[in-house]
Amino acid sequence: QVQLVESGGGSVQAGGSLRLACAVSGGTLRTYTMGWFRQAPGNEREFVAAISRSFGSTEYAGPVQGRFAISRDITANMVWLQMNSLKQEDTAVYYCAAGSFGGRPLRRAPRDYDSWGQGTQVTVSS
Repeated sequence: QVQLVESGGGSVQAGGSLRLACAVSGGTLRTYTMGWFRQAPGNEREFVAAISRSFGSTEYAGPVQGRFAISRDITANMVWLQMNSLKQEDTAVYYCAAGSFGGRPLRRAPRDYDSWGQGTQVTVSS
């Protein structure tokens, strides 16, 4: 399993932006589909975005489509989640995850991902 470390969370006003980073060690991004998930208090962990291991294809959950963007740097072994036009309902702990699978559509269930980071808090205020 790879090791994942998230950073970049914080507090921001609605309409603002944040960029989350995920540092990957112990493996290469060419082997793993990478995903971002989030979990708000009292809610289940939910899919946010993913990027495929082969061609870097991306998929997004409906509520973040058009506002968030997932990207990666294979050489640096880094994955990012750019979050724009943030809303209060985006408040959650955000997790980076790695899945040793390929193919499309990209999997969205947490159980399909093998490795997880510790999470980073994102708080959006009005």
